[in-house]
Amino acid sequence: MEAITIKDIAKLCGVGVSTVSRAINNHPDINEETKAMIMKVIRENNYIPNNSARNLKRTDSDVIAVLIKGITNPFFNGMIKTFEREIKRNKYSFILQTVHDKQNEIEVAIELIKEKKLKGIVFLGGNFSHSNEELSQISVPFVLSTIGTTQKPDKDICSSVSVDDFKESYKMTDYLCKLGHRKIAIITAPMYDESIGKLRLNGYLKALSDNGILPDKNLIRFMKDEIESYSIQNGYAVTKELLKSGEDFTAIFAICDALAIGSCKAIFDFGKSVPWDYSVAGFDGLDIAHYYNPSITTIKQPVEDMAEETIKILFDVILKKASAQHKIFHGKLVAGQSTRPI
Repeated sequence: MEAITIKDIAKLCGVGVSTVSRAINNHPDINEETKAMIMKVIRENNYIPNNSARNLKRTDSDVIAVLIKGITNPFFNGMIKTFEREIKRNKYSFILQTVHDKQNEIEVAIELIKEKKLKGIVFLGGNFSHSNEELSQISVPFVLSTIGTTQKPDKDICSSVSVDDFKESYKMTDYLCKLGHRKIAIITAPMYDESIGKLRLNGYLKALSDNGILPDKNLIRFMKDEIESYSIQNGYAVTKELLKSGEDFTAIFAICDALAIGSCKAIFDFGKSVPWDYSVAGFDGLDIAHYYNPSITTIKQPVEDMAEETIKILFDVILKKASAQHKIFHGKLVAGQSTRPI
């Protein structure tokens, strides 16, 4: 007697071969009753799936890509682990694609869709200021994760998960003002960054204004283009330059924890202390910020929750359970040892 095939199972169940395949692979895109019926027929007929063929098919089509700008930013480490875990739990393959600072992530995404037959994309990090026309070229569902943008895309074109970067930056700057600081420097992204960098800069400026402080353009410092963005090295270089300039200031707000740690190192190397000579605040809530000495005052983002929500939304759209969704999470100000009242 010839071995029973997947086509035989499909015929016995009155469904297509692809439906049987989804049941075998525990794919979420199948009715539970149909799945139970198919698995019952499989058991009754002692059908043994061809694993190599099944895995080949899955690799060929059920693929989610995470496109990341800023691979050296430790903030993304935990998110990537969660993405990989949740994507694999949904029986899809996971691809991590690095996008360099000067690359256009939309062009990278379009090429990947062609090459890997992607089912969905997560965009993570970077300067995201693309037009609706550019975004609409992406033919699969996608989510902007932890990417705030001043140029809001059409809400139906894509989904997004982030904190309110303007609001959280305002919160940190206001905190420094309430500690008595009047001369607060900021390390932010270059002016061409229409996403997180600009939102956090605008939050800083609004908080200064609401506290009756005129911004000093000499205390607005931008990350250096020739050094990896959002890195400890960049924070060190910018702070070293600020200290050498002789500008009068008592606090630095760095728009990510890695920059803040670089700032602290530059202050120590300059023969000064944190927080007694200068207070330093960051943004993100990295583990290293907590264990650094002194621990960094920061805005802690709910990384795990944001990563899980990103994947949930992506699969909701892929499986047509929902249209594009937009979720804003709240950050928490965590006071460390790197800031003090004056």
